[in-house]
Amino acid sequence: MTRPKPVPSRPMPAASEPEAPSDRKAEHISLALDPGMQPQRNYFDDYRFEHQALPELDYDAIDLSCTFLGRDLAAPLLISCMTGGTPEAARINRNLALAAEATGIAVGVGSQRKALEDPSTVVDFRIRPYAPSVPILANLGAVQLNYGFGLEHCRRAVEMIEADALVLHLNPLQEVIQPEGQRNFAGLLDKIGHIANHLEVPLIVKEVGCGISRVVAERLMRVGVKMVDTAGAGGTSWARIEAARARNEGLGDLFADWGIPTPVAIQRLAEVPGLTIIGSGGIRHGIDAAKALAAGADLVGMAYRFLRAANESTEAVAERVRRVVDELRMSMFCAGAGTLEQLRKTRLYPAGGCLE
Repeated sequence: MTRPKPVPSRPMPAASEPEAPSDRKAEHISLALDPGMQPQRNYFDDYRFEHQALPELDYDAIDLSCTFLGRDLAAPLLISCMTGGTPEAARINRNLALAAEATGIAVGVGSQRKALEDPSTVVDFRIRPYAPSVPILANLGAVQLNYGFGLEHCRRAVEMIEADALVLHLNPLQEVIQPEGQRNFAGLLDKIGHIANHLEVPLIVKEVGCGISRVVAERLMRVGVKMVDTAGAGGTSWARIEAARARNEGLGDLFADWGIPTPVAIQRLAEVPGLTIIGSGGIRHGIDAAKALAAGADLVGMAYRFLRAANESTEAVAERVRRVVDELRMSMFCAGAGTLEQLRKTRLYPAGGCLE
């Protein structure tokens, strides 16, 4: 029997193909700031705490401090990796870094692929002078390991910004929709393992909005990865963003809700012994942050609301951080948790469900 010919797919770029012009980065910023790229619902609303009318706590004594990557934090918060590669991104990264330093939380930068290919953009990512004491995360796309990048590129990304760790992000859905996307994800696990076992700083593997499953986390741990960032469904939709860039909004609508809801991803990953979890994806405020920590996250990452604030000023970002911290502390107080350890032992209930 004659086999039907396969439908041809959109050609993949060659490994030597240069990064798209910097206006792609500007497009990403503009579209990410568009409220239409945010979900209509949030999965954290599916859960709630049982209110403690008698918390037996001194509100002012609630302790949010913790350590991450060997540095002290005032609260378990991360300004998630977002942008770089344009003058506008340089301004945003500076505002984010200054605010992170002022409030004592961690901060990451967007993909440094552009800076590795075009040294003139390195300055857009160098935020250590603005954030000398807090953890800084470098960032590259994991798929770049199939397009000519290797251990030395990872080392250069870390050295470029004096980072405390490197994030390798996984973004298969974004890449298949992106007009200039790179779609060969075959054989990446062993290459990620090589980086994890030879890089001088810790490696964090994250998604960009579709979540990491327990199965994937266990595979990553087997090759040496000990930290993951859920970046689950419920936050900014990169499917919508890339579909808008491709003038194919219907595709963006179709895949807008694709992925593992962030609270579900956190709960499943919390069952993996020895795994450090950054819970991100749709965190809007301190109540969501408290729920993420109660679900099992060690740290909570936020992007969209910090990006909007960073587009205004450093102080706008710092004020947003302080507000989230206050909301987190209020949530802990009313849930009867005086420490982060107690919060992680606090049970979440289905919204509208029976508290039994």
